[in-house]
Amino acid sequence: MLYTICIALILVASVLVILAVLVQNPKSGMAANFGASNQVMGVRETTNFLEKFTWSMAIAIVVLSLAATLAMDRGLVADSNLEISKDAKALQERVIESEAAATMPQAEIPSAGQTEQQQAE
Repeated sequence: MLYTICIALILVASVLVILAVLVQNPKSGMAANFGASNQVMGVRETTNFLEKFTWSMAIAIVVLSLAATLAMDRGLVADSNLEISKDAKALQERVIESEAAATMPQAEIPSAGQTEQQQAE
């Protein structure tokens, strides 16, 4: 239950960070030439608020991520790790087989009857 709440709060905080970053004015690049309008309209406090809000949401995402990790069900984590290790072993075996097939040339060994015919010619 706590895990689900943490994930939901992380999603909300992520959306809020995206919106806050999109609303902020860029401080460099081509838009920096148009910075005079920023001073005329008096939006410095808004810029400070958005920056503090962005940082606080980023910190909230980190804290909620740690809380969600601690709240995870141990049985589900163990099952997931078992499945991941099975998949990793199968992938390693496939890689080893493909490397062995690629490095060993496939040549036919002539039989004794074929070599005598070739020598007679």
